[in-house]
Amino acid sequence: MMSLLTKETLLERINVGGADQIFIEPLLSDEQVGSVSVDLRLGCDFLVSVQTRMPSINLLEQDDFSGPEMFFESARRDVGDPFLIHPSQTVLATTLEYVGLPLNVYADIISRSSYHRLGISMTSMFQPGFRGCISLEIFNHSNVPVQLTTGSRLVQARFFETAQGEAYQGAGPRRKYIGNVRPTVSRASRDTDLSILQEISDQIKA
Repeated sequence: MMSLLTKETLLERINVGGADQIFIEPLLSDEQVGSVSVDLRLGCDFLVSVQTRMPSINLLEQDDFSGPEMFFESARRDVGDPFLIHPSQTVLATTLEYVGLPLNVYADIISRSSYHRLGISMTSMFQPGFRGCISLEIFNHSNVPVQLTTGSRLVQARFFETAQGEAYQGAGPRRKYIGNVRPTVSRASRDTDLSILQEISDQIKA
């Protein structure tokens, strides 16, 4: 069983201390807290997808030329500065806010409707116990560039309480992004099943 946290409960649990606290800092205005969600702001650091001479991202070889890092360039803006995202471009960013979830709450992250109507979309989910700035994988689906403003309320988070706590902070392949405060490229290459699948493929071809 799980329940969606509404405004009254959110205001009772945001930044109040204790094991059930939902930590969001800086929360610049109580107006960010809506009836069933909290608006989160676009942070200052970006990883922008770029074309390279390599034909594809290679998650298996992980050399210095074909890994995910080679397909992104870093950029930074101050709060209030514009940031342009081009058609069919992926930009990795984070929220301005650092978020800490208790062990019995997880969060769904979706783009706000006002930006979704411009072609800017993203969706993600963060496990109970998560700590860090929320990762934003932003994509421009429209056929025109869209100028975003650093610090603007770009996404909204919906918080769901679970029936029991879940330990997220421990070691393991599912904890690849905890504690991040800047954009991070995909760590899908750390998925253990990729090497297993490669071994199966090699055996079939042998």
